[in-house]
Amino acid sequence: MMRGMNMQQMMKQAKAMQKKMMAEHEELAKQEFVGTAPDEMVTAKFNGDKTLLDLKINPEAVDPDDVDMLQDLLVAAINDGLKKVDEATQQKLGKYTQGMGL
Repeated sequence: MMRGMNMQQMMKQAKAMQKKMMAEHEELAKQEFVGTAPDEMVTAKFNGDKTLLDLKINPEAVDPDDVDMLQDLLVAAINDGLKKVDEATQQKLGKYTQGMGL
C-alpha cells in the first residue's frame, strides 16, 4: 500500500515540474535576444524559440566590392544571437534536464 502512495506522489511531483518547465519555456520564448557583429555593423534579433525576428545592416557594411565581409558580419551577428538564446535556455531550463542526458 505504501508503494502506491509513493508512486502517486512521484507522479504528482513530475506533473508539477513539467507544468513549471512549460511555463518557463513559454516565458523564454517571449524574450528577445540581439546578436551583434563587430562594431554593430549587423544586428540580428531572435525570440527564445530561435526565430529570427529582425535583421539590421548598417549601410557602411554594404560594399559591393566586398560581399564576403557582409556575409561574415551576418554570420557573426546571427551566431551571436543564437548563442545568447542557448545560454538563456540553459540557464532557465538546464536545472530540469541535468542528469537526464538531454
